[in-house]
Amino acid sequence: MKNTLYRLLTGALLLCLFCATAQAQTVVRRPAAGAAGSWRLLGTVSARHTADHDAILVQGPYDHFRRIKFKVTDSPLTMYKLVVTYDDRAAPEVIATRFDIPKGGESRVIDLRGGSRKLRSIEFWYETKGFLNGKADVTVFGMK
Repeated sequence: MKNTLYRLLTGALLLCLFCATAQAQTVVRRPAAGAAGSWRLLGTVSARHTADHDAILVQGPYDHFRRIKFKVTDSPLTMYKLVVTYDDRAAPEVIATRFDIPKGGESRVIDLRGGSRKLRSIEFWYETKGFLNGKADVTVFGMK
């Protein structure tokens, strides 16, 4: 009788330890923000033929960035203008661009005004190239 009780208690204790270990392994950690000088994904949108501009809202907590660039997949795109809004309540920065980004290509690196500043949103005006090419997926990266 004591031997059976001992085995049941030992099994229950081992089960509790196993469950506690399994729960500890499922903790979701927020990824590191990235080191200075590295590119960080800010967001992606699908540029449709029926639209002429889109915006990417930078998710908080807002982080400091010095530069941005765009990567385009699935279809070429011409980018005309950017409006970058910062978290410091200053006037948005309007950046006149006029560059063609080929399918699978990247824009030039765009330096932001004032050095390292907290971004809130990036709005951009564009034209997709050719109706038969489909929509262009535009991904924005920021460098700290």
